[in-house]
Amino acid sequence: MNPALAAALVAGGTLGLGLWLVVSAMPRVGRAKLEQRLAPYLVDVSPAAAELSTPHRSDPLPVLGALLAPIADRGTRLLESVLGGDATIRTRLRQAGFSATVAGHRTRQLTGAVVGAALGATMGVIAGRGSITMIPVGIVGLAVGAIGGIVVVDALLARAAKRRSQRIAQEFPTVVEFLALSVSAGESVGEAMRRVARTGSGELAGELDRVMTRHAAGQPLAEGLAELRDELAIPAVARLIDQILAALERGTPLTDVLRAQAADARDDAKRSLLELAGTREVAMLVPLVFLILPVTVLFAVYPGLLVLQVGF
Repeated sequence: MNPALAAALVAGGTLGLGLWLVVSAMPRVGRAKLEQRLAPYLVDVSPAAAELSTPHRSDPLPVLGALLAPIADRGTRLLESVLGGDATIRTRLRQAGFSATVAGHRTRQLTGAVVGAALGATMGVIAGRGSITMIPVGIVGLAVGAIGGIVVVDALLARAAKRRSQRIAQEFPTVVEFLALSVSAGESVGEAMRRVARTGSGELAGELDRVMTRHAAGQPLAEGLAELRDELAIPAVARLIDQILAALERGTPLTDVLRAQAADARDDAKRSLLELAGTREVAMLVPLVFLILPVTVLFAVYPGLLVLQVGF
């Protein structure tokens, strides 16, 4: 097979796949059948209606989707059995604010492994092209690429979770002080949290808004706060929720406790800034040594050198 024929096959396959995607994504014309229109009203009394009303996964390529679905499910189970850590992944997804499930993250891991394996195998074949080691190098590149794809997916999730947790920690002192001000003004804990959720616009205010929305729908406030504490797994938020739950159960005053929590949070933020400045001290020396100091020496020495050259 010459290069021109290979390029033609790749171009033709890509064109056909693109056309198939466009055609399969087009909406179907025509009215729904009578049983499909009546199914949402008969869900409680008919299992067949419940099955018809259940949303099915729509694949742009139904044939390929049906063929590859068992392989994808088996690969997802294999990743789950090898990697484990469903609780850690669930916590990171919640900290990152993603609505995806653990199964969805496993699917992304599998996709990353497939893409990484393809890239690794391609690079291995290119690196070992024309030699007897092309196949072993390609196999090694495939394995390394698959592992690298999974690591990249997990690293992106961990990075998103860390960034959002840091934003919540930065917003924590302000939210706690607002809660303390509302409680000291005579409002209950629930009303104070509802006011913060309605007025605030940050990540922590959004989490409180979700708790209050579920509380308005009938969930007890203590249960919603306990779920928030367990899902986020942020120490400062966990301590605050523990204090609020204790105040709700025992009726103890909460104003002084909230103010102490806010003061401790600001002290922790100052200490974190000092620690960060200490770790960045060496990095701050790089522009000083390689940029500012040479320019200063140049401005100090160049006039003297110029005078010496002109005078002599």
